Amino acid sequence: MSTAALVACPARDFDLVLTLECGQVFHWVREGAGWLGTIGDRAMYVEQRGEELLVPKGTEKLAHHYFALDHPLAEICASFPEDPAMQAARDFCRGMRIIRQPAWECIATFITSSMKQVAHIAQISHSLRRRYGRKVTWNGHELFAYPTPEALAALSEEDLRACALGYRAKNLLGSARMIANGEVSPEAIARMDDEAARAELCRLPGVGEKVANCALLFGFERVRAFPIDVWIERVLREIYFPRKRRVTAGRLRDFSATYFGEYGGYAQQYLFHHARKTWRQKE
Repeated sequence: MSTAALVACPARDFDLVLTLECGQVFHWVREGAGWLGTIGDRAMYVEQRGEELLVPKGTEKLAHHYFALDHPLAEICASFPEDPAMQAARDFCRGMRIIRQPAWECIATFITSSMKQVAHIAQISHSLRRRYGRKVTWNGHELFAYPTPEALAALSEEDLRACALGYRAKNLLGSARMIANGEVSPEAIARMDDEAARAELCRLPGVGEKVANCALLFGFERVRAFPIDVWIERVLREIYFPRKRRVTAGRLRDFSATYFGEYGGYAQQYLFHHARKTWRQKE
């Protein structure tokens, strides 16, 4: 990849690969020494060289914001509980940051993620983008933004099923229509407190507590939100409640909300990625 159109911006305490491969965002693809993707409707190439990112000229502020390079990562990691599992996850995931994703793109992506592996979620995202998203280009590369609520709202359930969504097609279509007609407003959600925002998100078809918490964490920068999926539930039960056979979902939720503190969302993502990458190797 030629660096002629790229400029460097500082990226201390940051690991681009970990951040893009940890299961919070699904559309970036490797290109040479870097990655191609979109931020909103802007085509992007990003490459890490030590403590710098190479990005297209004029996108430095956009990249800095998107990759949350202003998050006080040392302070965040220092806030994690001092238990062996959390500290192992912290060390394994050093430099991982929670991306600031566009709200609608984040909501929609996690609606389509239900009961799907990361590779399948990425496949769905790329299919939706190619068929219904705005085409953008960078340096001869053709990319596609995530389709807007209005674009998806105009489709049929069959159109979306053609993108391998299965039963998720109905949920994505219903959510797109509710947002397109103003019944649910991401802008209004952004102004709500966490509890109210979660409740409002759960009005959308296909959005339960787990998807709502994913949206809060990755799309609304609520870094205390703690999504509990099958991996995190397993971590909580095996690490933090190893001698108790029956631990309710409510007990796990209450424990997570207090034990992991104000940066619980970061703790969750570190635990999630560490478990997903290391526990499989032991089985």
